[in-house]
Amino acid sequence: MTTVGILGGGQLARMLALSGAPLGLRFRVLDTVADACAGQFAPLIVGDYRDGAALAEFASQVDVATFDFENVPAESAQWLSERVPVFPNPRALSIAQDRLAEKTLFRELGIPVPAFADVPDRAALDAAIVSIGAPCILKTRRLGYDGKGQFRIRSSADVDAAWDALGAQAATVGLILEAFVPFEREFSVVAVRGRDGEFRTWPLTENWHVDGVLSVSLAPVRVDDALAQSAVAHARALAESLDYVGVFALELFCRDGVLLANELAPRVHNSGHWTIEGSETSQFQNHLRAVLGLPLGDTRMRGHACMLNWIGAMPDAGAVLREPGGHWHDYGKDSRAGRKVGHATLRADSTRELAVALRRVGAALGLEDLIARAEAIG
Repeated sequence: MTTVGILGGGQLARMLALSGAPLGLRFRVLDTVADACAGQFAPLIVGDYRDGAALAEFASQVDVATFDFENVPAESAQWLSERVPVFPNPRALSIAQDRLAEKTLFRELGIPVPAFADVPDRAALDAAIVSIGAPCILKTRRLGYDGKGQFRIRSSADVDAAWDALGAQAATVGLILEAFVPFEREFSVVAVRGRDGEFRTWPLTENWHVDGVLSVSLAPVRVDDALAQSAVAHARALAESLDYVGVFALELFCRDGVLLANELAPRVHNSGHWTIEGSETSQFQNHLRAVLGLPLGDTRMRGHACMLNWIGAMPDAGAVLREPGGHWHDYGKDSRAGRKVGHATLRADSTRELAVALRRVGAALGLEDLIARAEAIG
């Protein structure tokens, strides 16, 4: 029986383990905390990702390894890859961990990106703002996610505050300045590439965020064929350039009919959670199929789907479970402000049926934004 090792024990690792059960897989998880929620479903090794003893114990128990978040140290993935197969490869992980390297790769591949500049010091920040203009966003090159490690600069009056907030990190994780994109819509391409180079994508997904954290994802979206094909072409170019194996998400802004790449997530992705019930093969099982060298599953949709993220605390499940196409996912985490603790997916055969279900759930839970989203859907 094959044992899959996962670096990181959050909800993504948990859902990977659940999706691997029908394939007869076993799992081992390495995480820094003893209450990692994936440990409820797979044996957990507790240790730092740079701890040689913990990594050696982990490597001795697995046949292949992957990871559930992009801030796993690339050097740890490299160390493991010299002992067991690791997918995605450490190079892909390393590039995705550095916004400057990531944006540079996008540009090299001809994928449009907002203007950006490296910011090694305060003088470079001042020069970059002159070049790029305001509004713009100062970000850490590494370790930022879900809106963390960012400061929006609306005018020159904000520069001192931005540097006070993030400047100390210029010498450690690095900084990058990016042009602010007043986008009209935000999309993600969730894609998978197998060991043999087979490449598939799920239908383009539209995403809405609240305070920098994903709130709602909808698929499929209403866009013209040329735009959808462009998104898929960008994802394929990235996957082939990186010799990528597994699932990843390419996040895209849409402005005036033009797609601009935001970032690459080298793992299963929050905006692909709807695939569990909404497609023939979920992102989680296809990631495992790719990592193990198995044939990839069909990514066709089953009707229409909308994923709702639960942040901080779980609401009443009844509002979702009363719906014929309602599906509930509790990650087994303690409530905490800003923490992703679960999600729900509503699936329907038409946009009209989906909108009706979203209105009912929104009304039952007092979510005005969800009711408004339902009105926009149909």
